[in-house]
Amino acid sequence: MGKIKVELIENFLVVWNPAEGTQLYKTAYYGKPVGIPKPKVPEFDVPLVLDLMEGLYLAETKKIEIFENPDVVEVSLKKLRQKAKQLYDEFEEKYAVYRDMRDSGLIVTPGIKFGCDFAVYKQGPGMEHAPYMVTVKTSGSDISATEIVKNGRLATTVRKRFIIAVPDLASKQIKYLMFKWFKA
Repeated sequence: MGKIKVELIENFLVVWNPAEGTQLYKTAYYGKPVGIPKPKVPEFDVPLVLDLMEGLYLAETKKIEIFENPDVVEVSLKKLRQKAKQLYDEFEEKYAVYRDMRDSGLIVTPGIKFGCDFAVYKQGPGMEHAPYMVTVKTSGSDISATEIVKNGRLATTVRKRFIIAVPDLASKQIKYLMFKWFKA
């Protein structure tokens, strides 16, 4: 399969061809099928919606090409990155972590329902519950003991490991701090 054509609409990317959307979803759980919150089967007959972070990664890895006004104006990586920077606080740091985890073969989805940046899977949604919740912090940023305890308690309640990812954009290295909670 060649590059998949995707349309940029506001802050989302849409794969209109259901077969191509299914292929992206089936291979590594990219995007969300329209109107199907938790797909029970990996095939569907609806468009697939990608967020800008997923789209940038897929465009950089040459899996998709992005257009505005169906097939008319190709969207550059620079334009997509600028749009994402407007949408996400600390985009470059979060994207560095997203890219690192995806490059490592992990499935990365938005973690908003867990109050974190990413929910991370080894196998994928529907195959397992996300074993990790990841929060991205910039180097030198503060984190209080209360914030660590809150996140740790939430992670324990939802049976996940709480991870803080600290990217160093200059050296292109990321430190991952995983917390394991136990009863004394």
